[in-house]
Amino acid sequence: MLLVKQVKRSCLDKCPGGDTIGEIIIMKLNEEEKKIFEDFLSFLQLHPELKKWELSSESVLSLSDLEIDPSQRLVRCNQKEVGLTAKEYSLLCLLTVNNGRVLTYSQIYEKVWGEALTVNERGTIGYHVRNLRKKLYSADPHHPFIIESVREVGYRFQTTS
Repeated sequence: MLLVKQVKRSCLDKCPGGDTIGEIIIMKLNEEEKKIFEDFLSFLQLHPELKKWELSSESVLSLSDLEIDPSQRLVRCNQKEVGLTAKEYSLLCLLTVNNGRVLTYSQIYEKVWGEALTVNERGTIGYHVRNLRKKLYSADPHHPFIIESVREVGYRFQTTS
């Protein structure tokens, strides 16, 4: 059984002239698969509210040789993938989005850990920053950015080129 189905995209994908962009899907299905597919399409048509659960794609943040892809939680430095822990990734995102701005220890801890900073936590932040620097700088020895320590205040991500 050959099923040809035209699927229309949402009104967000309309052409400037107002025409709906369509996709044509051609699938070779047996009777059981055809029934499942048709049931699935019927279900989606009956429940348009499910569209709200679709995640919008996030753009890739690119600074010099550093790329952060939030939708895949990937970091590439000099086109090499860099494996980061969840905290290192959150810390890098926070610093890069605030490129050039000094973030205090308190701001960093509240955003990354979701808690108020206590006196002992500066060392925790420093530990993660050291690991982050080590991983990024080893991926790109000529890194066009720095994670600068601002004594007794916090850290700043700064592009150098």
